[in-house]
Amino acid sequence: MQQPGRDQFLAEIVASAARLADIARENDPDLPVPTCPDWNLRQLATHVGRVHRWAAEIVSTRAAERIPFDSAPDGTYPAGQAERAAWLNAGADRVIAAIMAAGDEPVWAFGRLAPASFWARRQSHETMVHRADAELAVGTDVVLDAGLAADGIDEWLASVTDPRYRQRGDGSGALPVGAALAVRATGAGPAGEWLISSTAAGLRVQRDAARQLEAGGQHGARSADISVSGPADRLLLVLVRRRPSDDPAITVTGDGALLIRWLAGTPF
Repeated sequence: MQQPGRDQFLAEIVASAARLADIARENDPDLPVPTCPDWNLRQLATHVGRVHRWAAEIVSTRAAERIPFDSAPDGTYPAGQAERAAWLNAGADRVIAAIMAAGDEPVWAFGRLAPASFWARRQSHETMVHRADAELAVGTDVVLDAGLAADGIDEWLASVTDPRYRQRGDGSGALPVGAALAVRATGAGPAGEWLISSTAAGLRVQRDAARQLEAGGQHGARSADISVSGPADRLLLVLVRRRPSDDPAITVTGDGALLIRWLAGTPF
């Protein structure tokens, strides 16, 4: 699929951090964040500010190994309400400056080396989803760019099927061996299609393959056990468990229990 460019990723980091900063400044820091059940608004904002500084440290030092998350400098969320927004925006500025300075130099990227631009994509989606968490917590509309949302689906599915990149759990229980899950972002064309299959060797994702193998497939192709489709923005939020699996914008065909199992086995 056509991936957004680095500049679009960086612009999303700025915009989503600024939106989160506004919400943090204007609302009670103890406000619960339902889509992150163990967090309140303070903890959500602290995480985002720290993850920006952590990624900036990895990139700016050209780290070839993982840097401990808590070692990034200036990681304390300010106590004063007026300083919170500035701290969040400064973290976004710091990671952007580091990425731009590094260009395509290799840095650590979850068990491998990758060009520093990897972190533009990763931090764009991290910040965008957590901005959505804050908006959902205060009851405002969540508006995601469709192209970025489709790329977020692509990145997320690659993440949860790659043992080097997987951040929480091994994903082995997400689908039973032999099962297949088709995912389609409607309106995105063939590029917005993915097929996730579970084999004895682990999970595998194939791009642009879901249409031929979706539930109820034709022409003798093996049918997926379940097909999940919908607009890219709503579909991303369902896949990262920010909206319920029965979201009215999402169409589920086939064994719906497999979607519940997949979501339970792939936490963001």
